[in-house]
Amino acid sequence: MAEQYSSKGMMWKTIGVAVVLIAIIYPLTNRTFTSAADASKGTDESDVRIQPVAKFELAKAEAPAASGPRDGATIFNAVCGACHNTGAAGAPKIDDKAAWAPRLAQGKDALIKSVTNGKNAMPPKGGATLSDVEIKNVVEYVMSKAK
Repeated sequence: MAEQYSSKGMMWKTIGVAVVLIAIIYPLTNRTFTSAADASKGTDESDVRIQPVAKFELAKAEAPAASGPRDGATIFNAVCGACHNTGAAGAPKIDDKAAWAPRLAQGKDALIKSVTNGKNAMPPKGGATLSDVEIKNVVEYVMSKAK
């Protein structure tokens, strides 16, 4: 025969099952979530853990006190050598006498003018701040090497 359940007993069993389910599920789903705005206000554990080991800052070095015009070799190695040692951007290599022959034939004044005003890919004064005396020194140095 069919058993009859009282509605009151059935109600208490349903409430009991619901309480057990809520007791199990609620702690799993109730986490404290913080928004990105709230997280940025204070330091977080993750912020502390991902700090860089070291910091690197580039600063412009101060130029040493000028004690007079630099010699041609110093200027060539600091400014001109990047292109004229490798032949970059079509620059004649310092040791290529054939490439320098037509330039040397024009004379020192023409070379000084080329350096001062720039030529082809070379910017005026080689892209550096050079005095007229320093330009003369570096042209004389290049002429002595290219002969």
